[in-house]
Amino acid sequence: MTEHVTRRRALAALGAAGVTGLAGCSGGGEETESATPTEAGTTTGSSGDASGTVRVGVLQPVSGDLQYYGSQALYGFYSGLAHTTDTDPIPNAETGTQTVEAGDVTYELIVRDTQFSADTAQTAATNLVTSDDADMLFGCASSGAARRVIDTVVGQANVPYLAGPAASASLTSSADSCSERVFRASETTAMDARSGGTYVAQETDVSSVYLFGADYSFGRAVVNNYRAVLEDQGVEIVGERFVPRGYSEWEGLLENAEEAGAGGIVGGFTVSTLPNLFTAFLQGDYSYRLFGGFATRITNSVVGQILQNVLGDPLTQEKLDGVKAGPFTTRYHWNQYDNEINNAFVDTYTDTYDTVPDLFTSGTFTAASALTQAVEESGSTASEDITAQLRGMTVAETPKGEDGYTFQEYNNQAQSSMTVAGVVPTADEFADTWGASVQPSESLATVEGDQATIPADEMDCSL
Repeated sequence: MTEHVTRRRALAALGAAGVTGLAGCSGGGEETESATPTEAGTTTGSSGDASGTVRVGVLQPVSGDLQYYGSQALYGFYSGLAHTTDTDPIPNAETGTQTVEAGDVTYELIVRDTQFSADTAQTAATNLVTSDDADMLFGCASSGAARRVIDTVVGQANVPYLAGPAASASLTSSADSCSERVFRASETTAMDARSGGTYVAQETDVSSVYLFGADYSFGRAVVNNYRAVLEDQGVEIVGERFVPRGYSEWEGLLENAEEAGAGGIVGGFTVSTLPNLFTAFLQGDYSYRLFGGFATRITNSVVGQILQNVLGDPLTQEKLDGVKAGPFTTRYHWNQYDNEINNAFVDTYTDTYDTVPDLFTSGTFTAASALTQAVEESGSTASEDITAQLRGMTVAETPKGEDGYTFQEYNNQAQSSMTVAGVVPTADEFADTWGASVQPSESLATVEGDQATIPADEMDCSL
């Protein structure tokens, strides 16, 4: 109880004044906690020799245009918790309180809706620590929201934070945000770029690349990391261009890449921009290939529809082989890893949520797995003991296999393997559970975690 009282005192002023002040700086309006708790649910399993309750404040977008990001993040976390405590996964992505009983340990999950907003995430995180006595925090799909929670809550409250699936590399590579209390199992934009760049440099005959990215932290991180790894391996960067989200005037920019002599282009974009680029790329006649990363189901659905519009329906492998796109890297998709843990994960996830696991789910599964492992190995539910146990941990139970993730001691970012896959028509067996007309092929190559993560001497975070 003393630990909770200390947090309340430390954040009392923050909850009253700090949130409002920062909201004004970012152009945010009035901040309110809009989540409405649902009736609590409980599942029961076992958890080592530890005893007590771990209250986890969970921050994910469960409403709005990007609620799918929050849903798959929660589904992954719930699946990891279920797998490691021998319980059934929590079946819904809703606000409220859920409990998982694992022997003498109770995991109490207090879920709040961030609405993909930094202001709302800050308010929710503050309330979770000051009013709900959360021992630790998990979540944020938005990197801006995660950064705000780190800046305004984590340090003041002295609570451990399992960030994810927010993917901006700077969260764990910049001295401004990395922290001994901030851990991230989820893969990053740097891992996308470094694994993709390694594949392009080592496994293709492409010797020159033009880099495109969205003009904000995500796109700049993709471009910066592709540039670093490609130049380091002798690939020439013949141009760079950043564009606003939703940019649509691609014909001229793609022609610029052609004139610059690019053998490949990279697009660092999300679903708000990628379809416009991809449509222009398919409709043009360019000599280069398009590289990048596989995204979530919602982006693949849009890309698949574009391919059908241009190439005709049904899509066939022969049609897709004629498109100069890919292979692409993937943080995780359900068919990239063949091991007992992943096979069980895919089966349970599909049975529970009527869809296959998606891009974010392995990282958030692993966050939950790391939490339960820390409790079991430390024999404690105290947040300080959990934090100490997470440092440098190799996580035993992960969808990427046994010991598939390891938290790097120099920045608390987990390294894990990344795969490279082609674009193929969605197999009949996944037509109902994937919901897009294209999917990743089986893995073509694996880039190991130590090649995919930023080395200690290339970042300004040193813990």
